[in-house]
Amino acid sequence: MTDLCALVTNDDGIESPGLAALVGCAIDGGLEPLVAAPAVESSGTSAGLTAAEDHRQIATQLRKLPALLDVTAYAVAAHPGLIAFTAAHGGFGQQPDVLLSGINRGANVGRAVLHSGTVGAALTASINGLRAMAVSLDVGLATDVVHHWSTAAEVAGRALDLLLDLEPGAVLNVNVPNVAPDQLRPLRRARLAAFGTVQSQVQRLDDGRLEIFSVTADDQPEPGTDAALLAAGHPTITPLRSVDEDPTVALPGLD
Repeated sequence: MTDLCALVTNDDGIESPGLAALVGCAIDGGLEPLVAAPAVESSGTSAGLTAAEDHRQIATQLRKLPALLDVTAYAVAAHPGLIAFTAAHGGFGQQPDVLLSGINRGANVGRAVLHSGTVGAALTASINGLRAMAVSLDVGLATDVVHHWSTAAEVAGRALDLLLDLEPGAVLNVNVPNVAPDQLRPLRRARLAAFGTVQSQVQRLDDGRLEIFSVTADDQPEPGTDAALLAAGHPTITPLRSVDEDPTVALPGLD
């Protein structure tokens, strides 16, 4: 065991089996895990600093995770971005050195990672000086498939070794095919696709409400992108850069 503490969070909620799998990955990697995850599902919340009950106070409750009874875990009435921010400022006791987010139920690929609560937590940790990694399992839109959490945890363990060698503030986004470990193809570095394989659409209903739903994209992703490699059976890893200025944009008349 090292002296490094890993805050483990997600956007699927404290009860998600993917969260427990990622805690196990942290333990296997020699990290001391501290778990703080949303009390309820908070998918699609990006890096929002929103508390579920009140913007000034955040309700927390100690929980026991199945098979991980000796790990301190908090169910938090907040979105993962706020959990990451709070943890980076010592809100859960020990200030973590690393943030691990996931394992998400569903891939987070392409530029749509902007909207992911899983990735948002990692990016929030990054701008607060922590190394961070988001991990997702590509289960698609089906609800009755076997979830190979152990496969995702195995890949996350390899990616964790890479993360710990990077500078503080580094972020890795990891996506894993939903296959048995013996069917896994080699881990590949990938660039972000323009769009993911699952996309959101908006439809106006007759009563004036708007419905947002997900569909499988018809277009083939560009070769070499995270979406394309993941569809081909490769786990992917993409270093992400958090919010930063763009020095390449010319603004005439301004220094």
